[in-house]
Amino acid sequence: MSDIPAADGRRRLAIEDVGPQVDCGRFPIKRTVGETVAVEADVFADGHDTVACELRYRAEGDRRWTDVPMTFVDNDRWRGAFTVTDPGRYRYVVRAWIDRFGTWRRDVAKKAGAGQDVGLDLRAGAELVDRAARRASGEDRRTLSRAAAALASPDAEVELALDPAVGAAMARNPDRRHAVTYARQLEVVVDRERARFSAWYELFPRSAAAEPGRHATFLDVAKRLQYVAEMGFDVVYLPPIHPIGRTNRKGRNNAARARPGDVGSPWAIGGPEGGHTAVHPDLGTIEDFDRLVERAHELDMEIALDYALQCSADHPWLREHPEWFRRRPDGTIAYAENPPKRYEDIYPLDFESEAWPELWEACRGIVEFWVSHGVRIFRVDNPHTKAFPFWEWLIAETKRRHPDVLFLSEAFTRPKVMHRLAKLGFTQSYTYFAWRNTKWELEEYFGRDLPAVAEFFRPNLWPNTPDILTETLQTGGRPAFMARLVLAATLGASYGIYGPAFELMEAAPREPGSEEYRDSEKYQLRHWDLDGPDSLVGLIGRLNRSRRENPALQSDRNLRFHGIDNEQLIAYSKATDDRSNVILTVVNLDPVHVHSGWVHVPLDELRIDAEHPYQVHDVITDSRYLWQGDHGYVELDPAVVPAHVFRVRRRVRSERDYEHFL
Repeated sequence: MSDIPAADGRRRLAIEDVGPQVDCGRFPIKRTVGETVAVEADVFADGHDTVACELRYRAEGDRRWTDVPMTFVDNDRWRGAFTVTDPGRYRYVVRAWIDRFGTWRRDVAKKAGAGQDVGLDLRAGAELVDRAARRASGEDRRTLSRAAAALASPDAEVELALDPAVGAAMARNPDRRHAVTYARQLEVVVDRERARFSAWYELFPRSAAAEPGRHATFLDVAKRLQYVAEMGFDVVYLPPIHPIGRTNRKGRNNAARARPGDVGSPWAIGGPEGGHTAVHPDLGTIEDFDRLVERAHELDMEIALDYALQCSADHPWLREHPEWFRRRPDGTIAYAENPPKRYEDIYPLDFESEAWPELWEACRGIVEFWVSHGVRIFRVDNPHTKAFPFWEWLIAETKRRHPDVLFLSEAFTRPKVMHRLAKLGFTQSYTYFAWRNTKWELEEYFGRDLPAVAEFFRPNLWPNTPDILTETLQTGGRPAFMARLVLAATLGASYGIYGPAFELMEAAPREPGSEEYRDSEKYQLRHWDLDGPDSLVGLIGRLNRSRRENPALQSDRNLRFHGIDNEQLIAYSKATDDRSNVILTVVNLDPVHVHSGWVHVPLDELRIDAEHPYQVHDVITDSRYLWQGDHGYVELDPAVVPAHVFRVRRRVRSERDYEHFL
């Protein structure tokens, strides 16, 4: 005789294809506070019994599950949802069982409809309801007890079997004795809103002085914050603020040798004054930094710090922990390289060191130090050059203590590596946006590639960085800067610019074919004329204000591209779920020529009445146009403004019977 399986053979259900999940549940999905987790699953059993299923969820640390009934969609597919209310981790899972009462009621209705005798069926139903009454309490118990008695009566009526009140009470007290639960509890990491929707402004603190030639201080940066706030940014990102090494210090324009007075690259972290938990003495003191953080909060902004795990030759760790660095055969430490690039002024940490646990703790200590000084956002430099397990541990440990901390991944690397870092816990990631310029490239990237990883990958779009001055910006002039700004601010819910280089349209490369800036701030002090007449400050402010005023622009999950009969024009929309807020954007991708075309407007999808005109209000220029039907005409001169950002205002009729636009 063969062995009987250890599992209960009466559990007859299958639960398959549960989503959303990432890599079979190995990694969590991501949401922000207030968002919904909509879960679907295939749930079915052998035979003809009906099934019931529910979605169970709980915040990590809670012992009790909250159960949400799932509803039938089609073809054995079921759906349920819950809303996340607090930062942290949640778990969710699907549970299902045979719905014997539902099966019974379905069959009784069919038999009665065919004129068959259902007397015995009603008595069988009485037994099902009586057992449920024993499980129930309060009003449900009383309702079910009365129903059981009535069904057992010789005068029982079929209508009682179909009573909605009885059905509802039975649904609240199901028989789950042979329920099946999906094999793996899935997870969702919940962040605060800024993880989903944010506008970043990067500036070098040492170049924030009001007059040329002087090394700025944190006090100067605090004064500069008002300028940034008036443009509507909410995150101010500072490159490393630590002491800079003197050994092998880089000179201007990345010269291998520094001249007297050269300030070096802030990414060459560490000097006699300290390492990653020290501030550069020319910037001020840690107390000055604390006041800078407070000033940012007063202006409804946050300070984000660079988290760069590398050391100059003068960093204290080289003396105190030489075991954290990899040595060459001659005993010297190898500086960082990414051939053909050479970084003679920094040494990489060895994440394969025998002392890796101590190294990990020291790196976590850096984060904890700056969190204690009010920093809740970190832009992480080149995370793809450090160990994957380290990031998973560090981010999880940090968020366990501080659920509001966010990490931006600066990983301009291969797609699978970028995605792995996002799965491991990075809140947001830089993208390939800077190099996506044609209509086809943009539609493929934002219409196919990014949606495929949306459950775990949050893009942050940057048209420029201190390392990236694209050919488009070098050659396209003011129209290119405006177009790339509009694309970044409307395609993505999170975007950033490196300023003041961007708003002042800095476009000179170090040499032909290079994406490095000439006289880059990375290696020298710069003075910026913020009051220049050609500045894009006004356009930036209008876009950021519109982003805050229009919820449609605050999500990455609602982007739709639309047809337009010109390959130099790209059209797309974002809309809230209820379509109360719709933004339609059209951008001229040619920085030289005027282009026109007819935009296809999906009226049904956007809930626009085809029989009446509707208004499109350009939030950039404040121009308004009346359109009707499923096509609208646009003409864009890049020398003026190369884009329309339309708020679609539908015509509605009020209670007083006059028409107006919403």
